[in-house]
Amino acid sequence: QVQLVESGGDSVEAGGSLRLACSASGSTIADYCMGWFRQAPGKEREWVTSISTGGATYYVDSVQGRFTISRDNAKNTVYLQMTSLGPTDTATYYCAAAATRTNTGCRSRLQTAGFDHWGQGTQVTVSF
Repeated sequence: QVQLVESGGDSVEAGGSLRLACSASGSTIADYCMGWFRQAPGKEREWVTSISTGGATYYVDSVQGRFTISRDNAKNTVYLQMTSLGPTDTATYYCAAAATRTNTGCRSRLQTAGFDHWGQGTQVTVSF
C-alpha cells in the first residue's frame, strides 16, 4: 500500500510559478501511474495530469503548455511544475496513484475512480 504526501502549495500572484511535490512511502511509485487532481471550492475534483510508469505524460487542455509532471523513482517522488498561474488554478491539489503499468491504462484514468491511493492535498491560491 502506498502512502502519498503532497507539499509545495502556497499563495502566489498571477503569472507566478510553483512546484508541487508528492512523496510516496510504503511502496515504490515505479509500479504506479501517478496523477495530479485539483478541487476548487464548490466544484468537483478534476483530473489535471498523469504520468505513466514509462514516463508518458497526459494533460488536461487547460494546463497544457503551462504545467509539467515528472517523476523521480529513485526519490519515490512525483513533481508538478506549474507556470503562468492564474486565479482559475486556485484549488487544493491532490496526488494520486493508480496500479497500472501500461500507457493505455494510465491515459484512460481521467476520473477519480481510476486511482487507488490519494494524498491529503496541498492548497494553491493564485491572486491578482
